[in-house]
Amino acid sequence: MSKNIINFIATIIIAIILSQFLPWWSVMVASFATSLFIGLKRIAVFVVPFLAIMFYWIVYAFLLSNSNDFLLAKKIAILLPLKGNAYLLILLTGVIGGLAAGISGMFGKQCLILLNRDKNR
Repeated sequence: MSKNIINFIATIIIAIILSQFLPWWSVMVASFATSLFIGLKRIAVFVVPFLAIMFYWIVYAFLLSNSNDFLLAKKIAILLPLKGNAYLLILLTGVIGGLAAGISGMFGKQCLILLNRDKNR
């Protein structure tokens, strides 16, 4: 398997485990850790954690909202300028989580570069 797929799966697994004990920012810890230990190149450093956490949060939010017939999601979507569209709220939730994870993944890669540079001295 390629590093992209391994990083994608590892990010989701670590995020699921950490989200049982930590708040929402645990996805940032998961993407930081996977980017630190499974090095990616170029734009994949941002895109792979972004897509992994976006997929995870969309599926998780859909499953939680589906259990109560999207009642709370519709009410929150009315408060936001989404015209009561619960599915758009779930998509927006995934994008926000994906952005947090993608930025954290980039930070993990920058820390990896910094650590490797210090070893070479």
